Amino acid sequence: MDKKTVFSGVQPSGALTIGNYIGAIKRWVPLQDDYNCYYCVVDQHAITVPQEPKNLRKNTLDILALLMACGINPEKSTLFIQSHAPEHAELAWVLNTITYMGQLNRMTQFKDKSKKSEENLNAALFTYPVLMAADILLYQTDLVPVGQDQKQHLELARDLAERFNNRYSDTFKVPDPLIGEFGARIMSLQDPSVKMSKSDSDENGFILILDDQAAIRRKIKRAVTDSIGEVSYNDEQPGIKNLLNIYSSFSGEGIDTIVEKYRGRGYGDFKKDLEEIVVEGLSPIQEKFKTIRNDKTYLEEIYKKGAQKASNEARKTLRKVYKKIGFIPR
Repeated sequence: MDKKTVFSGVQPSGALTIGNYIGAIKRWVPLQDDYNCYYCVVDQHAITVPQEPKNLRKNTLDILALLMACGINPEKSTLFIQSHAPEHAELAWVLNTITYMGQLNRMTQFKDKSKKSEENLNAALFTYPVLMAADILLYQTDLVPVGQDQKQHLELARDLAERFNNRYSDTFKVPDPLIGEFGARIMSLQDPSVKMSKSDSDENGFILILDDQAAIRRKIKRAVTDSIGEVSYNDEQPGIKNLLNIYSSFSGEGIDTIVEKYRGRGYGDFKKDLEEIVVEGLSPIQEKFKTIRNDKTYLEEIYKKGAQKASNEARKTLRKVYKKIGFIPR
């Protein structure tokens, strides 16, 4: 049987956190053995907010190298840069014609971002979920690894696939979500009620994958806990619960095992050990990243090969779409 297809992307809008690693990238790695995977650096999504061109170029290559350092293998997966496959933007334009304004108005992320970016309320910020749908549908994707905050965008992709199929006959696969059961949502170290984010105004709220050892230790030391003083996994202790999720994700140990290990011991011991586990877990990734990032020829070879492979596949879908809507073949 043919392998099912998985698609996912990451924005090059800045450095990645351990929340991105645990919640997404780490989960992508084992999928490569069982699925036909497309992993994309979505630079076209990044420009919905203003970007400094030189920073965007640097961040795009950083993310590409970091994905490989974390275990994405370009021999197993199609790893590419979104803007290198023009079919993404071409399909998005067609899908715009069957997307209702009301649907886009209801997108919670648009509501959030428009509040933060009133002076930059551009059309792309409103329609980028349509581009996201194009990203997914181009590759006849079966499964999309998503967190809870992206489910609404996947629903739009499903709606558009069904709408197009009903109007023009079967063309797109209708994708399903692939939602992780554990560790998919790592919270801020300073405010465990919100998701860890690199855009947090308090740099102690997040740990970057490329943070040095001193920064990692400092941020874990300063992570909020509570006055209970007992290492326990429950919603009344959200700070400790979050740190336990991080500990478990990096160590591979179950939550119950970790809680038992620290029974009767204070938060100091727990945090000290967590520092070591996170430092040890990130060190090999950081070393691999440096090696890959410094080899510009190799990086260029990877993204060119990935773009060609992605474009070849995307073009098959786009040809079908153009034929069905009545465009003249060139």
